[in-house]
Amino acid sequence: MIRNMNWANRVTVARMVFIPVFVVTLLAGMPEWGPWWAAGVFTLLAITDGVDGYLARSRNEVTTFGKFLDPLADKLLVTAALVALVELGSLPSWIALVIISREFIVSGLRLVAVAEGKIIAASDYGKAKTVLQVLAIIAFILKDSAPLARLLGETGTGYFSAASWLLMGAAVALTIISMVDYFYHARDVITGPWKTESEEA
Repeated sequence: MIRNMNWANRVTVARMVFIPVFVVTLLAGMPEWGPWWAAGVFTLLAITDGVDGYLARSRNEVTTFGKFLDPLADKLLVTAALVALVELGSLPSWIALVIISREFIVSGLRLVAVAEGKIIAASDYGKAKTVLQVLAIIAFILKDSAPLARLLGETGTGYFSAASWLLMGAAVALTIISMVDYFYHARDVITGPWKTESEEA
């Protein structure tokens, strides 16, 4: 199966395969540099989101499989990171719930739109939301690490922690705003009328 994939889809699949590696690295409780290794793996996986998109467009290899798999891989990565941070006690569970629920809701809405023969394009709000989520997650992974405390000192660590919460707050706000924006652009899908099984046949 892998041999038949183009390079863009291979990168996407690799991102999904390495998500457990990131989770294990983060939860393993490795002393000192464990969080930094986890942040490095997460950052690398997040960067591959742009790599597979670039490969698909530049090589004219955009596929239906890739369109489905790429956003799924992104959601799995963010979901895994949020759940792991909740497990570590670093992040309140309600924040993870808000972000993860949004992803399920928007994904379901887009599936309904596709079934109705319509496409809801990714918005600038959604793209900004993704960037803020990634930055906030990286900050939360690192903010309680011992090397960071030694590097920044007590005052610097306090500022870094405050900045981490600001990033996460902005990410949550944009998560909600982007969901509302999706609902607005899909208002005709939400209100119907919808295709019946006889019409689809």
